Amino acid sequence: MSKKTERRKVNPLSLSFLDVMFCGFGAVILIFLILDHTSTNQDAETTPELSAEINLLEEEVEDGQEGLVQLRNTVDEVSLDVVTAEGLANQIQDEVDNFMQELAALENNSLATVESEEQLRSDIEQLEQDIMRLQALSMEQEGNSVRQHIGDGNRQYLSGLFLGGQRILLLIDSSASMLDSTLVNIIRTRNMPDDRKRAAPKWQRVVRTVDWVSTQLPVTSQYQIWEFADDTASVIPGMEMDRWLEVADRSQLNEAMDAVRQLVPNNGTNLQQVFQAVANMSPMPDNIFLITDGLPTLNGRNSSANTISPRDRLALFEGAVEALPQGIPVNVIMMPLEGDPSASAAYWQLAQYSQGSFLTPSKDWP
Repeated sequence: MSKKTERRKVNPLSLSFLDVMFCGFGAVILIFLILDHTSTNQDAETTPELSAEINLLEEEVEDGQEGLVQLRNTVDEVSLDVVTAEGLANQIQDEVDNFMQELAALENNSLATVESEEQLRSDIEQLEQDIMRLQALSMEQEGNSVRQHIGDGNRQYLSGLFLGGQRILLLIDSSASMLDSTLVNIIRTRNMPDDRKRAAPKWQRVVRTVDWVSTQLPVTSQYQIWEFADDTASVIPGMEMDRWLEVADRSQLNEAMDAVRQLVPNNGTNLQQVFQAVANMSPMPDNIFLITDGLPTLNGRNSSANTISPRDRLALFEGAVEALPQGIPVNVIMMPLEGDPSASAAYWQLAQYSQGSFLTPSKDWP
């Protein structure tokens, strides 16, 4: 029995190397099982979401940087505008200061700053004398009326002529009949030199009439001056007939009047050609002044016999009126001429039909 008990006792030195290895491997397995593998798996699962968030944040950072650049550019532009506005403000302030200085200078030079009462009375008397002088000058220019009457439509009520309009056309009859009122003197003057023709009393009345009408034109309007006999042309050499001139251009208006003074009455009268040229204008006139002395003597082809009857002349006038556009007032200034009794009635009807006016002036008008 004692021998069996001795055999059962375990001696550490009696364990084999394989037993030791298995015990160590078992310990490693036990440790591996005991470790928590949850955190490792969770990190592996959440990595794509974190990457997406990181990418999104990076995009937002890039957008923010771009917005920051735009804001900086906007700040630079606003700064430039502010500098420009400050410069304009300084310029305006300088102009205001200059204006205030000029105003102060005017106030210092005004009559209200005169310290002496006697000097003030003297100034008042001088002003009264100036007013009387201006009134006298106004009466010399406007006639014997003590006041000016302005009616509807810019009409000059002393003569009845309609003086308004935006585009005003002056038609001057420069035929040989404008040399005199009698047929004998017309034939006699027609054979004289050009200087004598220009100095003819009737033609000088025509020139003064054109000069008077030119002084009555509104400053804001346009005008054109034609002369017509057997042909039609602008009084200014080389000027296009359909070109409207500005009344405000005083030098050009004076040039036109100088050209009128150089005209020489000659040949017959072709009224149809004139009215046809008016119809071809673009834009057309809205007011016409016609200065003539009788019915036409030429037709549209400029053919004329040695003699023409009053009935034929009236027929030529009616044909010419048919070519005239409707709606344009025609103001007729009729110069006297013997041997043409139907002319006054025909031109008066034209003026009434076109809502213009008809004037037969005296020898000392205008």
